[in-house]
Amino acid sequence: MEFRQYQNEDYEAVCDFLIALNEKDRMHINWNWARFEWMAEHPEFDKNAINSIGLWLDQGHVVGAAIYDMYFGEAFCGVLPEYFELFPQLLDYAWQMLRDENGLGIAICTENQREIQAAEEAGFYPAEQWETVMCVDLEGCLDASLPEGYHLAQLDPGDDLEAFQWLLWQGFDHGEDRSEFEKHEPFEGRRRMHFDPSLSVSAVNVAGEAQAYCCMWYMKKTDYAYVEPVCTVPAARGKGLASALVMEALHRVKAYGAKYAYVISDMEFYRKLGFEKELKYRFFWKK
Repeated sequence: MEFRQYQNEDYEAVCDFLIALNEKDRMHINWNWARFEWMAEHPEFDKNAINSIGLWLDQGHVVGAAIYDMYFGEAFCGVLPEYFELFPQLLDYAWQMLRDENGLGIAICTENQREIQAAEEAGFYPAEQWETVMCVDLEGCLDASLPEGYHLAQLDPGDDLEAFQWLLWQGFDHGEDRSEFEKHEPFEGRRRMHFDPSLSVSAVNVAGEAQAYCCMWYMKKTDYAYVEPVCTVPAARGKGLASALVMEALHRVKAYGAKYAYVISDMEFYRKLGFEKELKYRFFWKK
């Protein structure tokens, strides 16, 4: 058994580990490979600390990982089932290396009694903080179409990063003042390793402005897709744009071979599209 801290060349090995972790059951589906990929190139992700991620390997294969979530203070700890005896080591490492001034929080599936017991034995306590994962069976996908005056377009952040970030800025309610948006540091162009532009779709109005967005993540190594992110600018809400984009992206990943799609949310928006609550995660904290 080998322990080492993360290096950039470990990226694919971590993705493969997260895929393997979710093969036998989905109790860690809140941390799938696509969530890691989305986070690792997010503008707010603290890349300066990336070498603090801890990896446990057996014969060169990652069998356990302790990964901070965007910043220190919250983390994911997971091991392949046959290596569960390592889990207390992961918890200790995360506590020593990934906590912040408020301590450390870890989201654990409410059905995973082994991890809950290990966390409590390590001094973590359950908090009233939750995360929900919803799932849709793609055999039962609904249809949706864009309203008149809008058309579908692929949106590749690599082609026009500023337009993409401006759409997300508005869509996630940071405001509609362009001058405020432009005060921020220029966004760094980042290409995610497994990004598929055909699964990155937007609704464009007659003026050529992207008004809503949905991105789906899928690899043929899995039978599921992951939804992240979805948004609509305030002025275009209530028209069904986001619903139509999500359904379009779901149809595309279904054609590629996906059987299910997951989203970290408990919003009624997703229930109306056929998603149902799959698993619930409770945060356990240590301070």
